[in-house]
Amino acid sequence: MQMQKTHIYFISDAHLGSWLVKNPREHENRLVHWLDSIKANASTIYLLGDIFDFWFEYKTVVPKGFVRFFGKLAELTDSGIDIHFFTGNHDVWAFDYFEQEIGLKTHREPLKVEHFGKIFYMRHGDDSNFLHKIFHNRFLQRAFACLPPRLGQNLGYFWAKKNREKLTETHTRYKGEDGEPLIRFAKKYVQTHKVDYLVFGHRHLPLKLQLAAGEQIIILGDFINLFTYGEFDGENFELKEF
Repeated sequence: MQMQKTHIYFISDAHLGSWLVKNPREHENRLVHWLDSIKANASTIYLLGDIFDFWFEYKTVVPKGFVRFFGKLAELTDSGIDIHFFTGNHDVWAFDYFEQEIGLKTHREPLKVEHFGKIFYMRHGDDSNFLHKIFHNRFLQRAFACLPPRLGQNLGYFWAKKNREKLTETHTRYKGEDGEPLIRFAKKYVQTHKVDYLVFGHRHLPLKLQLAAGEQIIILGDFINLFTYGEFDGENFELKEF
């Protein structure tokens, strides 16, 4: 009889394809090895955004790269593991390819779900309303799609590189509870919503903070420099390093 899988895993901000990574193949392989390491007891995996440093989904063109990663995800979904993909600010232009070809469940809005009697609230964590409006503008999406893929991809990766270079210091420095927008949001959210865990990506800062009523805020860190991830074993949530 097959043992029941009870572990849930959370990861964000791998930024696959980043021009700031010296060895992209090694980076991708490390993520694939992590997936291999958890597949035996994983029931659900949440990819909480910015898994790719840039992603634009063309109708007839698949961006070059990530073959090993996509193959591993397909293997896991085919085996019955539930995998959820949240769009981040770097890979917001994911539409239906991941669902149709790999079997992922794509989320563009926050998700609230119950596992083993615990309630989880999850989202990537980017709060830039200006960029959100730009990236979700249908006209701009269609205009970008008209660019030759080679030009579009280079523009996207160039923007991603400059954006990450600008935010590197602020994304890794803890600003205190009052200075962290995700913590301020979480404290306000739990006043009117029942939840046990609030899980975020985006900040590239691993953090686990318990609020007064017992709710826990989890910021996952990243899988590009820190290689941190979250694991829930049915009773406890832990931040770990791979």
